[in-house]
Amino acid sequence: MSIIGKSSSPWTISLPHELLTLDTTDRLRVDTKSIELASRDFGKIVQEYPLAVLHPSSANDIATLVNFSYNSHVPFSISARGRGHSVRGQALAKNGVVVVEMTCLTSYSEESGIRVFRNPNEIGFSYADVGGGQFWIDVLVATLEHGLAPVSWTDYLYLTVGGTLSNAGISGQSFRYGPQISNVHEMDVVTGKGELVTCSKYTNPDLFYAVLGGLGQFGIITRARIALDKAPNRVKWMRMLYHDFSSFTRDQEHLISIHGLDYVEGSLIMHQSPPNNWRSSFFSLSDQSKINSLVSKHGLIYCLEVVKYYDDLTMNTVDEELRMLIKGLSFLRSFIFVKDESFIDFLNRVRNGERQLEAQGLWDVPHPWLNLFVPKSGIMDFNAGVFIDIIQKQNKTTGPVLVYPLNKNK
Repeated sequence: MSIIGKSSSPWTISLPHELLTLDTTDRLRVDTKSIELASRDFGKIVQEYPLAVLHPSSANDIATLVNFSYNSHVPFSISARGRGHSVRGQALAKNGVVVVEMTCLTSYSEESGIRVFRNPNEIGFSYADVGGGQFWIDVLVATLEHGLAPVSWTDYLYLTVGGTLSNAGISGQSFRYGPQISNVHEMDVVTGKGELVTCSKYTNPDLFYAVLGGLGQFGIITRARIALDKAPNRVKWMRMLYHDFSSFTRDQEHLISIHGLDYVEGSLIMHQSPPNNWRSSFFSLSDQSKINSLVSKHGLIYCLEVVKYYDDLTMNTVDEELRMLIKGLSFLRSFIFVKDESFIDFLNRVRNGERQLEAQGLWDVPHPWLNLFVPKSGIMDFNAGVFIDIIQKQNKTTGPVLVYPLNKNK
């Protein structure tokens, strides 16, 4: 791995000379491998080469770099990169600048680790101080050792804490707890001036709310204090099928208006997007055959997915509680499917699909992806214009199409 100032890389030619005088010089990389890795993201649609890549050993390294750029007569832009899970180059350093590799922080100081604080007396007041470069899967494992866990997730856990908090962090729990950004008590942030600032809803609140969901444009998250709650042991995971969209979305809206479920999501099933896909191998072979026959008849099927958590104290009552929660729903009666999974296996379900595609050489491909918020008043038009007229009739999509119902007040 090349160190800046000792490399023959052509990228060093355009680096500001003063950059070589900083204490972070030996942690700047300009070798071809580092530059190439930092020039692509998950989407593999946009490619932008940085001049160098910072592998920070502490939050102060990041602050030093940002402060230098802010005060330089030739400032350069800086992008914080976790897993690079953006799709249109948002995690890249456009026009050739320095990319900060946040995952490097996990190898160094205690401030970048995972520290769990359990309050034995007050439920809901436990928390974890987590470095911005930590993966959510590691946060889950560390907190489960204390019988605790964060309450809001993304479907994929091999993303960094700072990365998802810079976006929102949405999954099937968001209807109840809000996205991940609604479950943060406090953060340490490197501002655009290179200042390392602690912020919360009470201290520097403008910075706090700007950074959460700010797409990395208002600061770089180096530590976050994440709210924790008691963790369940297992989950009851249920899927129900619909051929009528109005019934499907009405049932989704009903389920997130009542108390009792911990996860609600929806998805589309079509010929080009089969019952089992890379995100989840939920259905058995016999179930898949049965569902495919339904798809052949209707062309497009809507899948409602719900989960209820349970532990040793509720294991004898969870089935009856779930039956009562779905009572009166309008799903197709012979198309209801139930699985029992451990809590961690359910949350980490997408990882298995990723590994299978990697083994088949099918993962390292372009991943176009689009997230939209659609108001309740427009959801029927969206179904007619997008799900039916574009996705079903034009038959062009092969990836998963997900529908998360959300409560506006969350």
